[in-house]
Amino acid sequence: MKAFADLSEREILAIAIASEEEDARIYLAFAEDLDERYPASAKTFRDMAEVEHTHRDMLLNQYKRRFGDVLPPIRREDVKGVLKRRPIWLTKNLPLDRIREESELMEHQAARYYQRAAEQATDVDTRKLLGELALAEQGHEKLAGKLQENNLTPDAREEEDRTRHRLFVLQYVQPGLAGLMDGSVSTLAPLFAAAFATHHNWETFLVGLAASIGAGISMGFAEALSDDGSLTGRGSPWLRGTVCGLMTTLGGLGHTLPYLVPDAWPNSFWIATGIAGAVVFVELWAIAFIRAKYMDTPFLQAVFQIVLGGVIVLAAGILIGGA
Repeated sequence: MKAFADLSEREILAIAIASEEEDARIYLAFAEDLDERYPASAKTFRDMAEVEHTHRDMLLNQYKRRFGDVLPPIRREDVKGVLKRRPIWLTKNLPLDRIREESELMEHQAARYYQRAAEQATDVDTRKLLGELALAEQGHEKLAGKLQENNLTPDAREEEDRTRHRLFVLQYVQPGLAGLMDGSVSTLAPLFAAAFATHHNWETFLVGLAASIGAGISMGFAEALSDDGSLTGRGSPWLRGTVCGLMTTLGGLGHTLPYLVPDAWPNSFWIATGIAGAVVFVELWAIAFIRAKYMDTPFLQAVFQIVLGGVIVLAAGILIGGA
């Protein structure tokens, strides 16, 4: 790899031309990815791609004037210290705000490149052009805001806000809620069965810990492998799986942790069981509230589904453990 200081002006211009072309392609890829979800923002990224094409044409004209029609085969990846763009496939299915942050980072990196290139250039016209492009890239954040104002009408912004809320529910709330429900309910039976069978807090804690972690791993893989998100728009399967797995484990640990009460304490079993029962009560009502708020389920229906189901599982565990 070459050091930036060792680049000739011909190579500096060639890298800039290739970079503008690549950035334009990335913006078009963003636009294509956003077309169905956020059409107004997709238009913004297409406009930004046109700006990158304009920059490329300016650089090409300067290059042809000085060096002819043949570009050297050099890219920014061949230069030490020049940040590379993330592969486009890594930016698929990103939230809109994350895509905007990525574009701002791209413009910042481009501005920094042109600043260093202008400082190194000796040809007056080339130095002037690179300096102008550095200023242009620095102003792209304002340009993006202006383009967004032009493209995002109040109705379009409201529609994108609704879409963002829907995607948040699909990508985070649904898998998290499914995990929390499974962890909070499915671990009740083994935990309380162990509690009433042994009347020992430490052994009960180990059973609950194993059940919570096992359920988290199982639910996480099940969620990740059930849907790759390409058709449903639910985003990265591994992100959903991680959210689901963590929330499942958290749901189980909530009523498992009280059994860390030392067995040496007087009435330690009933203290731990009382705290665990209170935690279960809070968990089930919290899940019912979240389900009603984000899943458009009537609150009483959510209470009937979650609280009644949890109480039945809890009773089953106590009966089995006490048999």
